[in-house]
Amino acid sequence: MDMKKRINQELRNRNPAEVAEMVVDSCQSVSGEVEGLTDKFTELEALSMVNVGLSSLAKMPLLPKLRKLELSDNNLSGSFETLSEKCPNLIYLNLSNNKIKELSNVEALQNLKSLQSLDLLNCEITSLDDYRDSVFELLPQITYLDGFDQDDNEAPDSEADDEDEDGEDGAGPPGDYDEDDDEDEDDDGSEGGEEEEDDEEEYGEEEEEDDEQADVQGQKRKRDVDDEGEDDDEDD
Repeated sequence: MDMKKRINQELRNRNPAEVAEMVVDSCQSVSGEVEGLTDKFTELEALSMVNVGLSSLAKMPLLPKLRKLELSDNNLSGSFETLSEKCPNLIYLNLSNNKIKELSNVEALQNLKSLQSLDLLNCEITSLDDYRDSVFELLPQITYLDGFDQDDNEAPDSEADDEDEDGEDGAGPPGDYDEDDDEDEDDDGSEGGEEEEDDEEEYGEEEEEDDEQADVQGQKRKRDVDDEGEDDDEDD
């Protein structure tokens, strides 16, 4: 499927201005340029064009809110001036497995003042002597290169961070609330059970007392009847 058709498909009858994320990986750019994207995608924040045959970004539309751009597995070799003009607020840029060979190829990225993370894995440039130090020196604004900072500390996983934040902002760590509820239910259950047992014992004792009283009254009535019978015999 070519890129234009894929973008129309991904729109799903939405207005381009309503789209915040677009993934068109593994489709095909007929001209080697960006096709189907226009300046109407004003709210686009994340764009992935992995393995689509791009050799140039000259036709990249103005995407003022774009923060994350995936361009790995293409044929890009340089001329990245367009990115600073069309995507000035980029924070993350993935150019892995492209045809980038020299530091001069990425020099234009200096104008991406908000760029924090850059990936150049599997590009020829990574085989240069002092590759990492040279790139950090050339692009002082970035914090992470190929997933690690200058001290070889790994970049945090943004998805894991989001989950952690959701856990903190939510109802608390999973399980805590349930454990408390279980303890309360156990306490209530045990107390309720003891009360029911006490009630049953008291009820049983009351029944026994009632039976004993009934027996005593029955025996008394029997004696009264016998006494009345003896009185009648004496009268006769």
